[in-house]
Amino acid sequence: MSPLTGVLTEAWDLYRRFASHFLLISFVIYVVAAALVSLLSLAGVAGAIFGAIISFAATFVVQASLIKAVQDVRDGRVDLDLAETVRAAGPYILAVIGASILAGIGVAIGFFLFIVPGFILLTYWCLIVPFIVIAGAGVFESFSNSMRTVRGYAWRVFGTYVLVFLILIAFAIVFGFVLIVLPLWLRSFVNNLVTGTLISPFLALVATLIYYRLTAAHAGEPYVVTGPEGATVWEPPHPTTTAGPADSPGSPPADDPAAPGPARPYPASGPTEAGPTDTGPTEAGPTDTGPTEAGLTDTGPTEAGPAEEGPAGPRPAAPPDPGPGATPPPTTP
Repeated sequence: MSPLTGVLTEAWDLYRRFASHFLLISFVIYVVAAALVSLLSLAGVAGAIFGAIISFAATFVVQASLIKAVQDVRDGRVDLDLAETVRAAGPYILAVIGASILAGIGVAIGFFLFIVPGFILLTYWCLIVPFIVIAGAGVFESFSNSMRTVRGYAWRVFGTYVLVFLILIAFAIVFGFVLIVLPLWLRSFVNNLVTGTLISPFLALVATLIYYRLTAAHAGEPYVVTGPEGATVWEPPHPTTTAGPADSPGSPPADDPAAPGPARPYPASGPTEAGPTDTGPTEAGPTDTGPTEAGLTDTGPTEAGPAEEGPAGPRPAAPPDPGPGATPPPTTP
């Protein structure tokens, strides 16, 4: 069975269960952006330019925040409120904007050439935002990760998004007939606000759930559908963290005396190499400093006297040898 089987059903179920949370996030961001654009439009051409930039950025703020919200509710409960969700998505917004611009340029070129390359790129790059927001990938890394994850399931992913966009087109047509009685300017404003508020959460749900399902399939792990509150859900191994020496499977236990640790920062100078076994009598004991190497025959009394042997080679108590150059003691007649 394909890992994408039932993805739209799960997305719709999460949408209904947490609709108030998702709609609040998208509605507040869209309303704030629309208010700023309206105020800046009073400032003439410069204000209109800044307003367009804000409106453009607000789309990606909504996208990143909703993906973070989907990640939050997969355990069956809401742990982050509106402000916390936007704050958690904040560090990834610039990367999302950069990657989305590059992807938009690439897809537009693909559609301009032969249309088919545009659909191919749109399919293989559909997970760049989840990889940035959830996995913490960089801009260019998100493209390679998305292509590697979609590979092998491209037709399934393409078919899923075709169904999603057909549903959204049908919704837009019906909603357009409802708003036909309004003036054109008001109809456009209400259509953009309501459509963006209602559709954005569902798109974020589909993209995020596809991300989780395909990463679970590539990792060889079973995907756990979001269950009741507090349910255990599977998280993909992204970003990969390198375990330290204490956490690696092949490391010795902490109480192993041979293992280097805080109390033994330099194991090379431990007792194994510099203890009594290595510096015992074999190297500095009586055997090395005995008569054969440093005795009277080889070096004479001057070189192997008590001052050089020291305590390592004590001798029996005897009168000191004054040496060959000293005056002999007087003799008694």
